[in-house]
Amino acid sequence: MHNNGKPNRPRQVLDAVVIGEALIDVVSTPEGTNEHPGGSPANVAYGLARLGVSTGLLTAVGADRRGGVLREHLTGAGVTLLPGSRPLDRTSTATATITRDGSATYAFDITWDVEPLDRVHTPPKVLHTGSIASFLAPGAATVRTVLQQLRHECTITYDPNIRPALLGTHAEALRTFEDLVHLTDVVKLSDEDAEWLYPHKTVDETATHILKLGADLAVITKGSSGSLLATPSTSLSIPAVKSAVVDTIGAGDSYMSALILGLLTRGTDGYAPSVLEQLGRTAAAAAAITVGRAGAKPPTAHELRSQLQEQ
Repeated sequence: MHNNGKPNRPRQVLDAVVIGEALIDVVSTPEGTNEHPGGSPANVAYGLARLGVSTGLLTAVGADRRGGVLREHLTGAGVTLLPGSRPLDRTSTATATITRDGSATYAFDITWDVEPLDRVHTPPKVLHTGSIASFLAPGAATVRTVLQQLRHECTITYDPNIRPALLGTHAEALRTFEDLVHLTDVVKLSDEDAEWLYPHKTVDETATHILKLGADLAVITKGSSGSLLATPSTSLSIPAVKSAVVDTIGAGDSYMSALILGLLTRGTDGYAPSVLEQLGRTAAAAAAITVGRAGAKPPTAHELRSQLQEQ
């Protein structure tokens, strides 16, 4: 076959690809201001790399100091920033201003746009997306297109990670969410997400509804009350792992990373009850490690193995 003298581009094989926002979380208190890398999809990619999963991230970061911090944070853990990650004029931020009485106000300066996934890459085993990236134009349209393209080529996971201040009306956000569910295999929500999306449904009813929309597995986390994993034929409640809580920052994203790890290593038993239990316990262990220390610091593969062995 002739290639007109052009070299063939190598096909990069990744176990997981994440599409979504990477931003800087700015926390301002009377004592001062701290900044740290954030964005739910970026956190999931970071957590996957820490767990030893070969991971690519398709995102948008600025060509500024904050963008440099994000790139160093992600690539330092082993995340590959994929071609198509759009350079922005400035890196997106989410600012929380906390007063002395503990109340907080939030402000967002977020631009979300991204190029289509470069198809020279072999499809990953798992494609994950969610959060702001699945709702905010213009990038949300690209996210949907990628899900349509890879619908039958890999397992697709989705965590809406609801941020009401950025979503427009409830009806619009619900329509966008449900329009994506039928393109996915695994949908994970927090109980707060579930209550916001479906205020008149119980957690179990919400899980059943998501399955009827087309997902194969619905996962709803409930903080210290554990999590629910449901398929059309099975529903399991998995207890949370007891941990001395420092803060809950990044716990849901650590849960998601470990859930994806479980999907990658589950073997050929599909979503059998034993598989669901292992998925849930592995993800719960990762979340417990994260809440036991300050900030969004997900476990390494060694830390997660040790926690599971102790259990």
